[in-house]
Amino acid sequence: MNSIEQIYRLGELCDFEKGKTGIASAIPGDYPLITTGQYQKTASNFDFDSEAVCVPLVSSTGHGKKSLNYIHYINGKFALGTILVAVTSKDKDVLLPEYLHIYLLRNKDNLIVPLMRGAANVSLSIKDLANIEIKLPEISEQKRIIKQSKTVDGFKKKITIETELQGNLLAQLRQSILQEAIEGKLTAEWRKNNPVIKGDPDYDAAALLEKIKEEKERLIKEGKIKREKPLPPIKPEEIPFPLPEGWVWTRLGEVALTINRGISPLYSGKSYKKILNQKCVRLGYLDQSFAKTVEDHWEQSIDVSFRIANFDLLVNSTGDGTIGRCAIASINEEGLLFDSHILRVRFFTNHISSLYVQIINSGFVQDQIKKKKRATTTKQTELGVNNLSSFLFPLLGLKEISQLDFKLNQMFSVLVNSQKELQKQIDAIKLLKT
Repeated sequence: MNSIEQIYRLGELCDFEKGKTGIASAIPGDYPLITTGQYQKTASNFDFDSEAVCVPLVSSTGHGKKSLNYIHYINGKFALGTILVAVTSKDKDVLLPEYLHIYLLRNKDNLIVPLMRGAANVSLSIKDLANIEIKLPEISEQKRIIKQSKTVDGFKKKITIETELQGNLLAQLRQSILQEAIEGKLTAEWRKNNPVIKGDPDYDAAALLEKIKEEKERLIKEGKIKREKPLPPIKPEEIPFPLPEGWVWTRLGEVALTINRGISPLYSGKSYKKILNQKCVRLGYLDQSFAKTVEDHWEQSIDVSFRIANFDLLVNSTGDGTIGRCAIASINEEGLLFDSHILRVRFFTNHISSLYVQIINSGFVQDQIKKKKRATTTKQTELGVNNLSSFLFPLLGLKEISQLDFKLNQMFSVLVNSQKELQKQIDAIKLLKT
């Protein structure tokens, strides 16, 4: 719909007043507290009783980078953080606050972000904000745009709820499949046709465990790995459920050849040598795009024991929300270093690695991590080598490991395709303009 538009400076149409409430020191209460983040907090006091557009006066990311993620609209009594400004219309018969919110939100990256200044603490001045020029259509057109925006927002909200529900259902299905795998239900039919052969590591987990112990002893004698402290025996009350015949309960430290922490890096912005960090460890795979670069000479001096091999498992040892997340290394990561926020687990055979990356990411192991994680030498929540070594894991014969790994990959490929379709829906929602 065509409409007569005029150009005005924002200061001609609006009044500006900074917030008065310290966000960190605010006492929770009955009034919404508008911050620079996506979601409101609460405060025991209110600073304004009006209809306003709240604009942050600092960069959303800081560290010398200009950005503005959120601009908020609110009507009524509210508290406002001191690093935001309330923009109110001088005459609502000329400018509707809801229209201003939509306009600024759509055009923030072109109109507001370029006005931010500062090398370290990037900020926006109210004077510069007041000098922004905006297109102002007639009131009838402003109302039409507001109505259209609310319709789109309602649609986006509905689709977002549906996609989140689908995502949660897929995650629950994945965990359900993993739990059945851990309990031996997925390979029950295979075991009927392949009975246990005592003493054969291919069909008897106890024999496989002995073979792993022999391999560890050989590596210790050759000086390739160090002897670890003996792990405590598994008590009957620790066992969560019975395992099928031919399986045994073990601790991860018994099955793994080595579990060790990474190294503290010497970073350099002038190098191309990479070191993996906890952001690189995604759910089941590694993403090198999050890796940082380290000083060349330092990188070359690091011992091979801190370098990744194909099929190594990397487990995040710190970070709320990321602790315990596990990925498997591929040939693309071979030889790379990993930092001290990651634990590396190496196994006797690649088949165990392929299966155990799934088990570590299962609810069964993640629940153990939640119970065991604790702060040690830092203020961060930390998962240590000893804790990870002590976790309970089911061990099965090598042939059944291969069969179970194949079956899981087959089932998860269907889930991955569903997740890709879900991501397409999410990406499409993001493209919708309010």
